[in-house]
Amino acid sequence: MKTQTKAVVIGGGIAGCSTLYHLTQEGWTDVVLVERNELTSGTTWHSAAQVTNFGMNQTMVGLKTHSINLYKELRDDPDYPVSYNHGDGGIRLANTEAQMDGYRHFGSMARGMDVEFEILDAEECARRHPLISTDNLLGGLWDANDGDIDPASLCQALARRARKAGAEVYRNTPVTGLTQLKDDSWIVHTDKGDIACEVVINACGYRVNEVGAMMGVHHPVASMEHQYMVTEDIPAIVESDKRMPLLRCPISDYYCRQEKNGLLVGFYEQDCKTWGIDGIDPHFVNALCPDDLDRVMDVLEGAFERMPCLMDVGIKNIVNGPITYTIDGAPLVGPIPGKRNAFCIIGLRAGLGEGGGHGWMLAQQIVHGEACYDTWCIDPRRFTGHTNVELTALKSIEDYQNEFRFHFPNEHRPAGRGAKTTPLTPIFKAEGAEFAVVNGWERVEYMKPDSDFHVTYGFKFDESYPLVAHEVAAVQNGVGICEVNGFNRFEITGEDRHSFLDRMICGRVTKKDGRVGLGYLLNDHGMLKAEATVANLPATDRGPARVWYGSAAAAEFHDMDWLQMHIGANEEVQIKSLTNDQTILVIAGPKARDVISAVSRDDWSKEAFPWLSARECFIGFAPATVLGVSFSGELAYEIHVPNASLYAAYTALREAGEAHGMKIFGALAVDSMRLEKGFLHWKADILTEFDPFETGLDRFVKMDKGDFVGRDALLERKTPAKRLVTLHVDHDSAAAHGGASVMFGREVVGTVTSGEWGHRTGMNLAYAFVVPEFANIGMVVELDLCGTSVAAQVIAPSPYNPDYSLMRG
Repeated sequence: MKTQTKAVVIGGGIAGCSTLYHLTQEGWTDVVLVERNELTSGTTWHSAAQVTNFGMNQTMVGLKTHSINLYKELRDDPDYPVSYNHGDGGIRLANTEAQMDGYRHFGSMARGMDVEFEILDAEECARRHPLISTDNLLGGLWDANDGDIDPASLCQALARRARKAGAEVYRNTPVTGLTQLKDDSWIVHTDKGDIACEVVINACGYRVNEVGAMMGVHHPVASMEHQYMVTEDIPAIVESDKRMPLLRCPISDYYCRQEKNGLLVGFYEQDCKTWGIDGIDPHFVNALCPDDLDRVMDVLEGAFERMPCLMDVGIKNIVNGPITYTIDGAPLVGPIPGKRNAFCIIGLRAGLGEGGGHGWMLAQQIVHGEACYDTWCIDPRRFTGHTNVELTALKSIEDYQNEFRFHFPNEHRPAGRGAKTTPLTPIFKAEGAEFAVVNGWERVEYMKPDSDFHVTYGFKFDESYPLVAHEVAAVQNGVGICEVNGFNRFEITGEDRHSFLDRMICGRVTKKDGRVGLGYLLNDHGMLKAEATVANLPATDRGPARVWYGSAAAAEFHDMDWLQMHIGANEEVQIKSLTNDQTILVIAGPKARDVISAVSRDDWSKEAFPWLSARECFIGFAPATVLGVSFSGELAYEIHVPNASLYAAYTALREAGEAHGMKIFGALAVDSMRLEKGFLHWKADILTEFDPFETGLDRFVKMDKGDFVGRDALLERKTPAKRLVTLHVDHDSAAAHGGASVMFGREVVGTVTSGEWGHRTGMNLAYAFVVPEFANIGMVVELDLCGTSVAAQVIAPSPYNPDYSLMRG
């Protein structure tokens, strides 16, 4: 066995085998995989092994397309062909118009990745799948590329190709420990000896946290028992001249595919069960859980109604095995938070279908530092410190129960709520707030008129529309107050703090005390990595001279890792997170200055505290740090308050605001206003797939300032492939949702990143990346909005108050 290698992959299921193979394809051939037993002896061996092209976003569609293309290539390998039933087709059923709208939206989104889905009515669903009934059926989505694959031969084929490229695979080699050295390399301890390596990859399936504990981390992954049965031969299948399509049914929570001349039928029962939460028997290998069909009888009855043939056929066998879930149902593929040279590819509940693409994404990140797609939707750092075992189990149960029911826009499901709150959460709840969830934080979405108010989830404007309009009007004409909890906040100190940030940010970094700036961080390829508000605070009794670095709530682990890994050995820079210690209260509107002047002894005039200023002060008697910045386009103040004093500051502001008719406004109002002002959301509009010039952030790039991360790569970039534009959408019943295709005739020319109604401008607005020839102001294109073709015109950014005079006060 090797004692030195470039990377060690731990785990021999689809995740590990795919990663090993793709590392060799990206140029790393001196790599090793270690498996505690035999390949595929965990979850992989009993997988239902469905391979679909359907995904909830373009990244997922792209990696699934890669899986399908790879599996077809392996199927056609004359030396080691893999059994792959490709192109059987698959139908996702629906019995509501809102579900059908969702399928139309996903079809629009997939078209931007050169994938075509088809929308079927109920009769066409039954024609393509003659075993189903059309009772309580409206229609479905057809995926022509759907199919299934043999798990064992797939993994063996990937391992075989990796070996041929130079990789090595060590079976029956349990990992007993992990040690990280001072240079951030690793020692992988096994029962057969140690292997030194630069990079370690956790691909351990349901044993993920056994290996995680060896490096001192806990991953938000839980296992669920999942049952399927295989039937005896069905005459209609025996007599058919083609294979039956796959079926996924959110109406009755089951799926099925052809297995020889019968059906494999799997269940997602509501009375579901977690597995292995308190530990896993070390001898649980190629093993299953006890059968428990009583638990799935309600699902089985629904399957009988949809497919009456199941009532007349026997059962060959039942499989009940563990599959892994994460808090949001999507895998964790990428860097392990807080660790150097450590990666994971875990939580792959649909591992066989997606595994080829996940390994591809991960190998690119390991070898090149970034993948060809923005991978935030699967990034392990999208969850932060609240993701304990109990919360992970609750969310896994919820995701399991809703396996085939996608999230509607602005839908926040009930399990695990209240994970992160502030002293104001019960106050807002008592006043009628509806809450959204942002990285576990409960954040006001909008204010309800009464406790019985509920919206109808869907892809059209819902009942919250007039409420949001009212909140926006209150901000525009008077003053509003909003809590922004969970906002990522780092305190950066040390003599080299300014030069460090100057190297990290591609634009000018203000060094003057009491001033605020906005900056963008690039990756090594010159693409957008992060967005940060930087505020310089002088030394006071509250701390030494320091910089506050602020970014999106979800960026807490992501940005800390990126900053920490770039501190030079000789730089005096310290970074401390204040994210969970302070909360922002935003007051915005033309009366905002009157309100803050009434609760603070400081001079808040335009001359004494101009736009982009920072000041430590007291709000009433609550200590606070105030920044003169705005995300709404109105005069606004960000008031950063320690959580212990938050209630006191809020009370003082509300009392002062009564004279000006202050109203609470929520996240939906903020989203409407920021689109009108041309402000971007990180990981909606700011993506690693685009550079700052493509994203319209030219004014934040200073190529002549000296070296910064990504500068050389940015210099080498050629003509932009896409440009971010603002669209005025000629439609008044629905917003343009992220992923919708921008069309010119029958050609896809771009993709929407975000959209919302602008209540101050009376415009339906959207941002989209489009090919440059369609980015000129005045250009008219079409959007595919849930199957409806809608005209949209490219307009200048910031249609509301384009000279920024209101923000400047």
